[in-house]
Amino acid sequence: MTMTKNDKRIVRHRRVRAKIAGTEARPRLAVFRSNKFLYVQVINDETATTIASTDTKSSKAKTPVERAQEAGKTIGEALKNLKVESVVFDRGGFIYAGAVKAVAEGVRESGITV
Repeated sequence: MTMTKNDKRIVRHRRVRAKIAGTEARPRLAVFRSNKFLYVQVINDETATTIASTDTKSSKAKTPVERAQEAGKTIGEALKNLKVESVVFDRGGFIYAGAVKAVAEGVRESGITV
């Protein structure tokens, strides 16, 4: 059986998820990148709840990387309001480059430890 590109990403994501989990003190910052948009969620895995989320659908920035950085700053500000100081980064099986990296940098710019 041949694996599609998405199947390989899911395998990578399972490998990452086996090692990390979000707690109340340090929730998981999960990134999902579709062909058009990028979605970011902050998740407490102990209670299986989403604390905050955002996406790039309403962003007016020109490039995908700029939109991702904007989403990172938005989620960072939301975390500051919720008094969360650090998160565990879950790249979702995607390569840590481009838009995925820009999200992490945007969150760091907001003063959150990633």
